[in-house]
Amino acid sequence: MKNKILEKNNITGREILQKKIIDMPEKPGVYRMLGIKKNVLYVGKAKNLKKRLLSYTRPNGNNNRITKMISLIKDVEITITETEMDALLLELNLIKEKKPRYNIMLRDDKTFPYIFISKEHDFPRLEKHRGSRTKPGYYYGPFANTGAVNRTFNTLQKVFLLRSCSDREVEAGDRPCLNYHLKRCSGPCGSMISKEDYKELVNDVRNFFSGKSTLIQKKLSTKMQIASKNKEYETAAQYRDRISALANMTKSDTINPQFLEEADVFAVSKINNKSCVQVFFFRSWRNLGNKSYFPVHLNDVSEEDILQSFIPQFYQNKPIPKLILTSHDLAEKKLLSETFSKKKKEK
Repeated sequence: MKNKILEKNNITGREILQKKIIDMPEKPGVYRMLGIKKNVLYVGKAKNLKKRLLSYTRPNGNNNRITKMISLIKDVEITITETEMDALLLELNLIKEKKPRYNIMLRDDKTFPYIFISKEHDFPRLEKHRGSRTKPGYYYGPFANTGAVNRTFNTLQKVFLLRSCSDREVEAGDRPCLNYHLKRCSGPCGSMISKEDYKELVNDVRNFFSGKSTLIQKKLSTKMQIASKNKEYETAAQYRDRISALANMTKSDTINPQFLEEADVFAVSKINNKSCVQVFFFRSWRNLGNKSYFPVHLNDVSEEDILQSFIPQFYQNKPIPKLILTSHDLAEKKLLSETFSKKKKEK
């Protein structure tokens, strides 16, 4: 329920808070600090709204940023929620919608590129995908940027020979595409491969996505030896080139620690009033690149607070990995873990 703005203009923000606290419920929820024109100065959440707002009224209990914000308060609005987890989710949505000046905000929340193989075609395409993952199929990523996904995509074409041409070309089946002649496609568009053999290629890509590149290299090596033994030297050379491309890719991005099978790693550094958050993506023990973010915030914000606010905003529109590592301990680590676990179960 929204409270009416107090009519006295000479009352201080701290006094407004003290008056609001009298009738404030001791329940979880979200609070919004409002300025003179009802503009939202700050959005916060609390396990106990009364205790949280009381903390703002203590002398010398806030840094300069919060003290300045309190001086501008003309009213406080609250929304009661069932749980603290619900409060966190509502807080994130309100920060994204209202963009309060005194909150820490993620400047760039674009989705990341993936590599995608559809389940809805006998000869599925190897595609680059960005956006919601609603189509049935296999996704590999996220990649930190377009360059990273393009490099992997090109190598996968060389190694696994999945098509990238249109469905219409495959349905026509009258001639193979250019990539077939460049040894980057198995030629379903020209009826050069059976459904069964193409399905085997798709399974190989899935094994690669699962971190089984060594198994694939052994398989290709066996086929190369058989082709060479049968004096099919051109075919053997093609297998050799595919093995080489796969080996070069896995050598450059494979990570040794076994716990980094699927993880996002966050590191933050702050100098004066500017900060940078680096996010590193690891999937199937491979480093898929890293991306830099520069959150919007005012002074007097700690590196811990930056990560605490940044991470839940980051995962609002992104899938959550098995493991999240941070450069700093987070005060609300348990709440974030419970919220992310619930979000993953709802997918």
